Amino acid sequence: MNTKSKKLTELPNIGPEAARWLIAAGILTPVDLRRRGAIAAAAAIRRLRPDDPPCRSMLAGLEGAIRGVRWHAIPKTERDALWRKYQAVVARSS
Repeated sequence: MNTKSKKLTELPNIGPEAARWLIAAGILTPVDLRRRGAIAAAAAIRRLRPDDPPCRSMLAGLEGAIRGVRWHAIPKTERDALWRKYQAVVARSS
């Protein structure tokens, strides 16, 4: 992650809408996102909008933002593993 980024929208994959959801979830800065991690951030967004939860692409986008890369640069096997871990977290919280 670019440690000089002060705004969420300065990160790859994070546009204005994703930034709004992160902020609503209490994730205000890139440092907050890195500390929480992609799975916890997606779970927090899911709690805010249960009828439209994060999809695989959003989760990969959050992980990519943390890594400082576009989401599609993350190998598919890693994206799949991330999705499985997210699904397990969601299942435990239901």
